[in-house]
Amino acid sequence: MKSYFELKHSPGNPRNSEGSFVALKDKRILFIYTRYNGDSWADHASADLAAISSDDDGRSWSQPRIIRKNDATNIMSVSLLRLHDGRIACMYLRKSEIGPGCMDCRPWMIFSADEAVTWSEPQEVTGLPPTYLIINNDRLIQLKTGRLIIPAALHRYKQKDWDHRAIALFFLSDDAGKSWREAQQWVLPPATLSTGFQEPGVCELSDQRLLAYFRNSSGAQYQAFSEDAGESWSEPQRSTHFPSPTAPLSIKSNPANAELFAVWCDIDPRWGIVAEEGSWGRTPLVLARSIDNGASWYGHRMLENKPDHGYCYCAMLFSGSSLLLAYCCGGGLESKVLQDLRIRRIEL
Repeated sequence: MKSYFELKHSPGNPRNSEGSFVALKDKRILFIYTRYNGDSWADHASADLAAISSDDDGRSWSQPRIIRKNDATNIMSVSLLRLHDGRIACMYLRKSEIGPGCMDCRPWMIFSADEAVTWSEPQEVTGLPPTYLIINNDRLIQLKTGRLIIPAALHRYKQKDWDHRAIALFFLSDDAGKSWREAQQWVLPPATLSTGFQEPGVCELSDQRLLAYFRNSSGAQYQAFSEDAGESWSEPQRSTHFPSPTAPLSIKSNPANAELFAVWCDIDPRWGIVAEEGSWGRTPLVLARSIDNGASWYGHRMLENKPDHGYCYCAMLFSGSSLLLAYCCGGGLESKVLQDLRIRRIEL
């Protein structure tokens, strides 16, 4: 019997990828993800937002249903969050073509006050002119103070294409998502990084500091800290804990005890995995824990290790004594890394 659930691509549905979980008040778990339609699985191809639910703590899942049809070039990268006021927030990226080779990409939000039965009209978050912002799935957070934070990577346009070098910035809301503004300070990468700081994430530590982390081309994740709820940041440093290809890291705090859990593609040679071409270098997938606000990590566990498959764009949800993970898992001869999605339930 399989210990995981898969959403594999099929004709007319060339990709199922990156999503986010939320626990509903009736004890079900809702998962919303990007469901592509047509023939192409490319990031800018047509896709809808689809939902599945589980009433047995993630052991089995319902058939998918479309909750938001594509109203642009593409919609993707969902974050779900139970707000302090009881509503559910759903953030996603909306991409619109604005000229030959030029795409406007920015976050939009919808809200539900009836446990995801109905949703509000979508609202744009940033108020910026056409721009290209990348925000990973499952990145929206709310601090204990109530502040909402969106970590984003800003890419400029360069000769009718977007520059893969990014700077990190943060959007803040202190009124439960009604209005947003940029934080006072960006996080700038070293000039030598060919990627800049891509696909940032952020988590709140038990001492109320914030930890931000950034995908990049140095062979390890970078990180920075904030002591003023995301307004300003320390000088970013290359982490010694997360050797990594140019692939994202995810960190979340267990609400039961504030223990941190990290999931990433760990390229430490101790695992003995030599990545093959079909993996995009994104293997193995490793889980680790921290009880000292990320100063040290322990309990490293290899979750996936196929050398020709890649694992990335993880969503996390703590549910009782278990941790639910969802991540892209394609590769080999049957699919590309981003085409297939896997959900796993791990006992803690």
